[in-house]
Amino acid sequence: MTVGAFSATTGERTDTITEHARRLRRELGRADLRAVPEARRELRELLRHWGKPGRSEIAELLTSELVTNALVHTDDDAVLTAVVDPGGLRVEVRDFVARRPEPHAPETDDDTHGRGLLLVQSLADAWGVRPHEVGKSVWFELGAEAA
Repeated sequence: MTVGAFSATTGERTDTITEHARRLRRELGRADLRAVPEARRELRELLRHWGKPGRSEIAELLTSELVTNALVHTDDDAVLTAVVDPGGLRVEVRDFVARRPEPHAPETDDDTHGRGLLLVQSLADAWGVRPHEVGKSVWFELGAEAA
């Protein structure tokens, strides 16, 4: 059984419900930072349908970081994909720039840039960068208990 829902803002299919997994896919427009809170909201809804509504804070924070990085540090569109299954949550943000992100500490205490990947590295059960023929995906995973 598969059931889809459509985004009110884009008219695109935003989640797919199957017997074993649920999926969120969202295209992110170039430099459209309005997509960050919208992605958090859609992820929260996906986790609510999964039965994990009270555990979405870390997932939302890490998703915000990956989406923001893709929109701020590339000059292209990106695609957010989130999949939940009985084992946990996997979130990927694909962009179309080959340059690999590297976690680094901010240079000053008041520097607002540079903390995102450190948060992902610290809070995710697993994370990484997967190269594509064009661009890359930055991903993280949270187990069912953490998600």
